[in-house]
Amino acid sequence: MCGRSSLTKTEKEIEERFNATFYSDELERYNPIPNYNIAPTQYCAVITNMDRDKINLFKWGLIPHWSTDTKSAFRMINARIETLQEKPAFKNLIQSHRCIVPLDGYYEWKKEGKTKQAYRITTKDQAIFSCAGLYTKWKSPTNDTVHSFTIITQNASSSIAHIHERMPAILTKAQESFWLDNNIPPKEVIDIISPYSDEQIHHYPVSNRVGKVSENDEKLIEEIAVQKTLFD
Repeated sequence: MCGRSSLTKTEKEIEERFNATFYSDELERYNPIPNYNIAPTQYCAVITNMDRDKINLFKWGLIPHWSTDTKSAFRMINARIETLQEKPAFKNLIQSHRCIVPLDGYYEWKKEGKTKQAYRITTKDQAIFSCAGLYTKWKSPTNDTVHSFTIITQNASSSIAHIHERMPAILTKAQESFWLDNNIPPKEVIDIISPYSDEQIHHYPVSNRVGKVSENDEKLIEEIAVQKTLFD
């Protein structure tokens, strides 16, 4: 599962990394960067297969077009890659509504005795990486339009499986182009995704403050010392 993440780089760095530009009116409205503690239902940077030279801001948590309200967003922040072609909310989107989600880290919790310890996970070879996602458009009963997305998850790389058994589908730069290519059918595009290289994954303990949505400052991404036990 991926339920917290970060994107702390500047607008220029993000635009240069993906060769795309933000819509200025969206940035002024939501002011999303830097964000040290991105949480579900917040607006996040997204690049879609239909708008590859622009960086949109979509709500994290998929709201299927048939929904009568936004409550499903909390339940659909992630989509398991193994069932993308089976679940009604995802099987049509995988054909034509793919997106990538720029991040520079995400958080996961490891059970430490009777408590849980937060870890931040990043990539050594990409200062800003992307995760595979799906997006959709929903209209409310009052005719308001909401664009939302979900992050695809897969089995974790072996180097971080001891923290959590699942991880976001982090893409290489080459895989990004494939994922956003409408000419590649769903089964083929799913098959290109595999757990990220263990050699390029970095993880370290961070403050458990990251579990609170209200906490959002640069100290959240700083490594902390964790007291070891006899069982470590």
